[in-house]
Amino acid sequence: MTDTVAQISSLLEPFNTNGTVLSATTDISTDLNIDSVTVMDFVMEVEDHFDIEIPLNVLSETRTIGDLAKVVEARVKKDKG
Repeated sequence: MTDTVAQISSLLEPFNTNGTVLSATTDISTDLNIDSVTVMDFVMEVEDHFDIEIPLNVLSETRTIGDLAKVVEARVKKDKG
């Protein structure tokens, strides 16, 4: 999962305008102070990068980079399976 967190953090860097140190426990919306529209732009980047789709109901329960990494890995596994 560390690799996935690193990839997500890298994708999130352009949205990290206040220079927050990114880790698995970083709350994407609160810690980075980004609005829901920006979060959706970021999620689209993640979906494109990993070639997956993340359902909105799953996304609503996803707060941290670590949470998102778990969702991404589960989706990648499901899509490949």
